[in-house]
Amino acid sequence: MGAFVISKRYNDQYKFVFTSRKGKVVFTSLSYELKFECEEAIERFKTDIESASFLKFKSSGGKYYFKLIVGDNHFATSRKYTTSLRLQKGIDEIVRFGSISEILDFSANDFIFFD
Repeated sequence: MGAFVISKRYNDQYKFVFTSRKGKVVFTSLSYELKFECEEAIERFKTDIESASFLKFKSSGGKYYFKLIVGDNHFATSRKYTTSLRLQKGIDEIVRFGSISEILDFSANDFIFFD
């Protein structure tokens, strides 16, 4: 099962990524000014996952990616994939596990592993 991982960007805004059950990033969200906005967006996505749509693209470098649309708004952008089959597997992972995935919060910037 995948997970939503909340973290901070360098500009102190919050973001989250959806990781696959193997730990690879599937998509990265837009930026949020406050952490609770980030958490609310995840919960809204988990409940409205059936209404999500995926716009598929191919970059000029030949890589495949998608933009995740929820409602009428751009919600997130995927990582780059080498083939359209891998792109589809990423989408399938979201559809299958997105609504039941846990939320992990690593936004405090605390060290988990000490020297």
